This record gives sequence, structure tokens and C-alpha cells, in this order.
Amino acid sequence: MTRTFFVGGNWKMNGSVSQVKTLVDNLNKVSIPSGTEVVIAPPALYIDRVRQTLNKEIGVAAQNTYAKCSGAFTGEISPEMLKDLGIDWTILGHSERREIFKESSEFVGEKTAHALKAGIKVIACIGEKLEERENNTTTQVVTAQLKAIADKIDDWTNVVVAYEPVWAIGTGKVATPEQAQEVHETLRKWLAENVSKDVAEKTRIIYGGSVSAANAAELAKKQDVDGFLVGGASLKPEFDQIINARQ
Repeated sequence: MTRTFFVGGNWKMNGSVSQVKTLVDNLNKVSIPSGTEVVIAPPALYIDRVRQTLNKEIGVAAQNTYAKCSGAFTGEISPEMLKDLGIDWTILGHSERREIFKESSEFVGEKTAHALKAGIKVIACIGEKLEERENNTTTQVVTAQLKAIADKIDDWTNVVVAYEPVWAIGTGKVATPEQAQEVHETLRKWLAENVSKDVAEKTRIIYGGSVSAANAAELAKKQDVDGFLVGGASLKPEFDQIINARQ
């Protein structure tokens, strides 16, 4: 089957009122190819502003949500709040959340289950550190992170899996197309053996890790690379070229 190509843009903790306006204006001019879905994730402070002014064909995501609908959780936002604003997506389990904010794989699984229950689609991130790749434990690490999500959810319809090797995020290093394909193929095989062949076939597995206009087209050719989660390059004019990488 042909999976819809997916391009996510994670702005991280970047932006200002003027920059957000410029980015949205530029995105509104982009011609999105058929068979490609685009979702961008601005900082939470700007998320409503972006949704109000961005073309509806482009989705908007939060960069994180909590595992409760409301309550005494200062600084957090809930999937239910996103739903209230007409936001359809959230990123969960990004390596920066795991590393800096010490989120466990189990917690990422809980947050994923809660978001899906609230009707929010999830870009679920997994990936290994440099020492784990050098120790040849990539497969064990990424499948354990995937299992923590699989343990908490039954329906994968609204989940996109983002493989983001930690050693390639913001470093300028990038996995070769062959390295990315190898891990994506491993993840799809794990889903087939541990969830179902149908889920393995339908779930989009996207690559994130210093994706740029220079490497996107080659990565997009790989059979199991269904798109990208783009960091810094999503703030640059070249994001247009990445959106069109499969053309």
C-alpha cells in the first residue's frame, strides 16, 4: 500500500510574533503536493495564533502534552485544551523531553494513550544515543521505546512514529539513507511481529535528525521512510523543498 507522505516541522523553543507571522505567510504560499501531509509544531504560546492564520490544509501540533485532562499541573497543557482550539496533533517523547526533562518511555506511553483517547493524533518519537549506536544496541533501544507505547495503546490509526537518532539531532550529522532505512525496516518488522501486520503496513515511520533540503530527496526514496520530522530547517525557506522531497 502507499502510505501518505508526512512532513512535520518542529519549531522547538523558537519564534516571536513577527517571526511567526513570516513563517505562516511563507507556509501559506507553499504548494503542497498531493499524497503529502504537512503538520507544524510552534511553541505553545503561539499555537492558537498559528492555527487561526495558517491554511487549513496544513495541520498544527503541540510540542508536548500532559497525561491528564486538567488539574494542578502548573505549566502543562492537555490534549483536551488542544481539541478546544481546533489543534489535531501533538509531538510526544521527543529526545529533548526524554533527556532534559527526564521523561521515561513508560510516561511517553501514558501520554500517548491519553492524547489518543482525547482525539489528538500523535507523532511519537523514539531514537538512540551515540553511545548506544556505537555499542550496537540501537535495535534494543528503539524497540523498547516502541514497546512502551504499544503496551498502552490498542489503535495505531492516529499514530505516526518518528525515528530520531539522538546523535543526529541539531548536530549536523545525519543518518545515511541506508542507516535510516535499516532502522525503519526493523521498527516495521517489530510492529508486524508484536502488534499486527496491518498496523505495520499502515503506520507511517518518519525520519528526524538534521533533515535538510540537501538530504531529504535521497532519504525519501527509501521504502520504509514515510516522511520527516524537521527541526531547524523548518524555520528556513528550504522547508518548502523538504515538503516536496518526494516529487
